[in-house]
Amino acid sequence: MSNSVILITGACGFLGGLLARTLLSHSAAQATDVKLILADVVQPKNAQGQNTLAIQANLTDPAQADALFNTAFGVPDTVYCLHGIMSRGSEDNFDLGIKVNVDSVRSLLDAARHAGERTGTPIKFIFASSLAVYGGPLPDIVTPDTIATPQSAYGAAKLIDELFINEYTRRGLVDGRILRLPTIAVRPGPPAAASSAFISAIIREPLQGADTTCPIGDSPASPALDALALWLASPETTVRNFILARDVPASAFASHTRVVCLPGFTATVRDELNALERIAGPEAVARIRFEDDPVNRRIVGSWPARFDNAYALSLGFVADEGGMVPIVQRFKDQLEAASQA
Repeated sequence: MSNSVILITGACGFLGGLLARTLLSHSAAQATDVKLILADVVQPKNAQGQNTLAIQANLTDPAQADALFNTAFGVPDTVYCLHGIMSRGSEDNFDLGIKVNVDSVRSLLDAARHAGERTGTPIKFIFASSLAVYGGPLPDIVTPDTIATPQSAYGAAKLIDELFINEYTRRGLVDGRILRLPTIAVRPGPPAAASSAFISAIIREPLQGADTTCPIGDSPASPALDALALWLASPETTVRNFILARDVPASAFASHTRVVCLPGFTATVRDELNALERIAGPEAVARIRFEDDPVNRRIVGSWPARFDNAYALSLGFVADEGGMVPIVQRFKDQLEAASQA
């Protein structure tokens, strides 16, 4: 990671911000020179010191995408493409979702392609995809050979992006690394416009003494809480895998695709509630209202909940251990530490 220039789009988002902080922390610990270009549609406010450059950019404008490769920091050697409109947001506003989740990614790809042509080295293009690319009848365990058939606008856009990145990589225009993320839990901050937002909210809000709504089932006794299984990963493990993705040798990937389903674990909504009760008691679970949302349940229920981690682990990626309980405990500890800071 020495002497690197890294571009992060969607830098104001939770994962973008966590990735930036982690990269800077690693750079300081290893005494390396890493410069970050942080870009988002609103002005990023998480720039820290002379090694970060914050840029407000609307990436649906190709000229603004090109400008990210012509800053005072020089041409990035790595792009983390994390921006986009989340699942429920793009389902409710299809045209805007395509504009942001497809058109702007294509603009960024082309900007990376042209910058790489100038330097003579293809830029590493690390793309945050999603398990939402899957849908329809699926095997009990998803493998790298399972065909993606999305059943949401968000999943369809992610799959379109994957095809572009694979083709640009095949042609040597970029060095693509496509990471299909599990659902991240627990995300801090306010709820996102995502169908999966409740997965974090039913842990986050009760631990902060706030009420929240679970859109799965109509009561704490609903069988839907046991029936809906989720494929999850913690924020810390996900960001660690983002960083590991830069160092995977190009020759290690399968010859026909740069898609990697990042490691995760399976938990039901009931498992989440049980972990919350174990860590924070029944009074925390009592803060959750149950109001079944058929659209939300359909979208999340179309996503697979069990994957074969073998290929990702063989590339050096890592998985959470212990399920939901240590994740809930860690989030509770982080809240307590922040309150005492």
